[in-house]
Amino acid sequence: MFIQIQQILDLPISDERIAVIEPLRIYLKEQLDLGNPIRLNFICTHNSRRSQFAQVWAHVAAHYYNLPIASFSGGVEVTAFNPRAVKALENMGFRVESAGRDNPLYRLFFAEDTDPIRGFSKLYDDEENPQQRFAAIMTCSHADENCPYLPSADVRIPLLYEDPKAFDDTEFEEKAYAERSLQIASELFYAFRGL
Repeated sequence: MFIQIQQILDLPISDERIAVIEPLRIYLKEQLDLGNPIRLNFICTHNSRRSQFAQVWAHVAAHYYNLPIASFSGGVEVTAFNPRAVKALENMGFRVESAGRDNPLYRLFFAEDTDPIRGFSKLYDDEENPQQRFAAIMTCSHADENCPYLPSADVRIPLLYEDPKAFDDTEFEEKAYAERSLQIASELFYAFRGL
């Protein structure tokens, strides 16, 4: 792997956050025990930062633990995968290729002999995302409060994160994006561990 997994595994997770992650762990275990396909759709308002981080890190964690879990992301609006978030992933070891201008398609490589993760901003119900039998994982409070009812989702789980956007164009920008990326990575690795 290109990614330094040990840094993710060593990051402490508070008891408060473990309680927030538990509904996801329960859902994953139930689906695995039933032999059902597991599809996680991480949803945030713009599908530009937190939901993209979550899709990417869930994909890497599933690969690392050899779990049959597919990850997706979407928003209630289409914008673009934020270049600051992409840069934070590059800084973690991803090799990134992109094509397009307004809403580029990113291909994120994290290990040898694996297909890249495709990242671009899209609606939560985009044709690339599952249309039924999936977990809707809400990664921001705005989307959790304003996202329409998702009748085809098995479950809706709030796994909310602070937006690093608050630090855009400040001296703390790079640090804020790195911290949010690592937090999401460590929490998803925790959720998948031991399943």
